[in-house]
Amino acid sequence: MVSISMRGAALAAIASASLAAAGAPATAQAAQASRAFDIPAGSLGSALARLGRQAGTVVSVDPALVRGKHSAGLRGDFTTPAALARMLASTGLSARSDGRGGYRIIAQTPAPRLAPRPAATRAAPTPLAGAIDAPMESDTGGADEQIVVVGALTDVEIDREQIEFRQANDLGDLFRQVPSVAVGGSVGIAQKIYVRGLEDNMLNVTVDGAPQRGTLFHHIGRVSIEPELLATVDVKAGAGEATSGFGAIGGAIRFRTRDADDLLKPGQSIGAIAKAGWFSNDGYKLSATVFGRLTEDLGIIASCAHVDRDNMKDGGGETLYGTAATQKLGFVKLGGTLGGRHRFSASYEQRNEQASFGQRPNWPVLASDPLFPAKAKRQTAILNYGLDAGEGVDIEATGYWTRSRFVQDRYDRWGLYGAAIRSYGFDIRGRFRQGRHDIVAGAEYRDDRVESRYLEDASIWGPWAWDPAIGRFVETGTVLGLYIQDHWRIADPLTLSVGARYDAYDLTQVTYADGTDSDGISVNAGLRYELADGLTLHASFAQAFRGKEIGDAFTLEKRPGRIALAPGLRPERVDNYEAGAAFNRDGFRASAVYYDMVIDDVILDQIGNGPAPQAPNYYENIGKFKANGIELRAGYSHGPFSIDAYFNHYRSRINGHPVEGYEHIGLGTSVGDNWNLTLGYRPSDTLGFEASVTHYNDLNDIEVLHRNVEIGWIPTTQLVDKPGYTVVDLFGRWQPLGSDRLTLLAGVYNLFDRRYRAHSSVADYSGIPDYEGVVGVREPGRDIRLTVSVRF
Repeated sequence: MVSISMRGAALAAIASASLAAAGAPATAQAAQASRAFDIPAGSLGSALARLGRQAGTVVSVDPALVRGKHSAGLRGDFTTPAALARMLASTGLSARSDGRGGYRIIAQTPAPRLAPRPAATRAAPTPLAGAIDAPMESDTGGADEQIVVVGALTDVEIDREQIEFRQANDLGDLFRQVPSVAVGGSVGIAQKIYVRGLEDNMLNVTVDGAPQRGTLFHHIGRVSIEPELLATVDVKAGAGEATSGFGAIGGAIRFRTRDADDLLKPGQSIGAIAKAGWFSNDGYKLSATVFGRLTEDLGIIASCAHVDRDNMKDGGGETLYGTAATQKLGFVKLGGTLGGRHRFSASYEQRNEQASFGQRPNWPVLASDPLFPAKAKRQTAILNYGLDAGEGVDIEATGYWTRSRFVQDRYDRWGLYGAAIRSYGFDIRGRFRQGRHDIVAGAEYRDDRVESRYLEDASIWGPWAWDPAIGRFVETGTVLGLYIQDHWRIADPLTLSVGARYDAYDLTQVTYADGTDSDGISVNAGLRYELADGLTLHASFAQAFRGKEIGDAFTLEKRPGRIALAPGLRPERVDNYEAGAAFNRDGFRASAVYYDMVIDDVILDQIGNGPAPQAPNYYENIGKFKANGIELRAGYSHGPFSIDAYFNHYRSRINGHPVEGYEHIGLGTSVGDNWNLTLGYRPSDTLGFEASVTHYNDLNDIEVLHRNVEIGWIPTTQLVDKPGYTVVDLFGRWQPLGSDRLTLLAGVYNLFDRRYRAHSSVADYSGIPDYEGVVGVREPGRDIRLTVSVRF
């Protein structure tokens, strides 16, 4: 199984490979057959990628071995070994059979072997033909994590093939088959990501290295992304290594966008892809992408997308009011190499959404309820730079600026109200390979600003006109981090990973002249032991530290004389323990992991404030969060057939009580035990099918409203249920012209039109007096999706 996550021109032109033929040549007899190669001159990494695709085999390489090297190209008929030998002549590298029909590129004078990144569990049935199997790389363009030990067994990567095959439209589609992740809310703007039960504001979420921080409005989601742009999505569940970034209490999610080299074919200098999609529940999607090569090592890509959705219906045929929306996207990215040793990319993305939602978009709207016009906008600009300094030294840097806005017209109460978050910062790191050590050390900085305003001007795209008689409310925050991580190959079967990071947080409530600051050190350590061929054992411990960050924009305002920060507010600290084993050989793959996580001094704005001088939005240390669970995965591939499955179980508690998305908004929620089974059949390069079944067990008798009892709102706690459900999805892909010139995609989400509410949405409190309106939106019913993609 091939795990693909690569960046920079040294490993370009990978993601455009088409679905693999399950019967791709992998035998010695096929390797000795001559075939025609047509590979232009260019970087060695790109040339090897093209060779692998044209040979229909897997070529694996450490990006560090090919970085800065060039190829004169190759044309003519050769066997695969002969083609590799000619390609690698005078490079100091050679190709070695991996024993499974593929090849691994090695130095002719081998350096101490480093353990590869454990392959992510993938639901895609077969590898991509001719892909280079590369270690996980950083958001800034280089391979910063060739070995991942801490949390490795629960890492998941979603690649471009999976995103396209399943016609993903939103976050729920992206993470539908990822065991550690649940997405709540059927309304796109209200969707929230939960990793092991922790809400996404407890994660470090980045787009090409740019963190997506802060909360605009607690009833909408914090993360917005258009799947059409993505090359890969990498999920790291649980606190991990020092390179995971700021505030990675619950883990990290890294979105990587496509670049021109991901799409250009050998010898191609310009191209385009046009797509049109229709979904029965209920709307359409149009997109266009143009890409080209400005010079041999410099490429550009530009994309636009338009989504128009009407109100959806649930599995019972009832209209989900307030789910209609219009989304527009624009994206441009320029990147490549300069002088062989320098690499860079610069990108800009803008995503707009306009709709009329309920006053709380993550709660349902009745037919008689009013809808309130709202607009959302996200802009992100990113600059990535990398330098191969030689002698095993690489430098990587990322600079970014990102801004998100949300405006809602509450014409029934306060009128037009807006919120905005702006972040900018950088991450610079060096990678040093000396002997058996692979060390990453760096520094990162982020500056955040959140504000909310009573608005006079309905336009949110230009400067805001605000009412000075009522005012605006502002908070700012900065974070500085220093980190180091070492992967030490102690012996051939044993790798030790150790790391530490220092973080300093500073928060200022500008409007109310208050604030807080904190700093601390986090450490991690992990072991990976290769017990036998294909069998590895893992054990790890990791800490993460987080001080108070900027707050929820819609709750910044408070009455005079009240305070929003508890005196002596302490930072959060998480301890995460994991242990497990993984097996991958002869088409079989399996893993089992146990984890235990404790967060001390959880910072939360609870329901209902206490006595004066506490403000209604009052951040305090509320106690200890605990979660433990197991994650089991297994799969097998043979010929055109594949099967993958997972089982996920965890329980999360805050001060001994269950965590639930209504009371603990901003912290997490609870879900029942769940499993997934995915079957794949790929009879040829141009035809593929997949069926997926996801099941959640009942989670009943959840004791809730502890906080409401504590502050005297109600006399006793109550019980709510989260009924179980099973959802079946089908997907198909066909290229009738025998190439990706024309691709037809068909899918059916929720095949049996099941009526259900996702466990990661707010539970149903409607049976409790005075809480009838507290309930999450139901998920869409059956949704048939058809997409036509034409490549020029």
